[in-house]
Amino acid sequence: MDIQAFKDWFTLENIMDLIQQYRSFGPVPGILLPLLEAFLPFLPLFVFVLANANAFGLWFGFLFSWIGASAGALLVFMLVRRYGEAKLFRFLKKNKQAARLTQWVDRHGFGPLFILLCFPFTPSALVNVVAGLSRISIAQYMLAVITGKMVMIFTISFIGYDIVSLVKQPIRTVIVGAIIFLLWFVGKRIEAHLNKKLEMDQRNERKKQEESH
Repeated sequence: MDIQAFKDWFTLENIMDLIQQYRSFGPVPGILLPLLEAFLPFLPLFVFVLANANAFGLWFGFLFSWIGASAGALLVFMLVRRYGEAKLFRFLKKNKQAARLTQWVDRHGFGPLFILLCFPFTPSALVNVVAGLSRISIAQYMLAVITGKMVMIFTISFIGYDIVSLVKQPIRTVIVGAIIFLLWFVGKRIEAHLNKKLEMDQRNERKKQEESH
């Protein structure tokens, strides 16, 4: 099975069948799937959260997804923090964009990370790695992940916990689609704004260095 076929298998129907098949393990499948997404970012976290909400109900589905996604993000962060000098991460440190993001996280800390993690379309795998390479404290990043993921996971869970009604009620489907688009649009605007601020900070820093010389 190639990567594309593997990715195509992860539909809402297949994930819900998988959760039902391993229901005897309790919440383990519902927690494990979002956790794996932190290590394999091509997996569809959005689908996992929807499946959990429909399989376990809104509140338990949200809780299991939140625990899994938060634990996965923190594990990736801790692994990068622990093995940041390994060859792979040394390569990332030399990457200009990754280096700029790392420096920017060092300066601004909790706030921007929390905002980025609130939105479902943020490349959270990149955020986890960059944060691990930065000097942000473990406590700060834990707080950003736990609170940011809570907002993001609950939003997805609330939107999609009753998939059947989306089919039977077209108006609700349109509203849900509009909310998803709005989240995507706002997330992209915030990301663009943060990137712009990053570039401005770098220009100011270069200007200061030139003046000091």
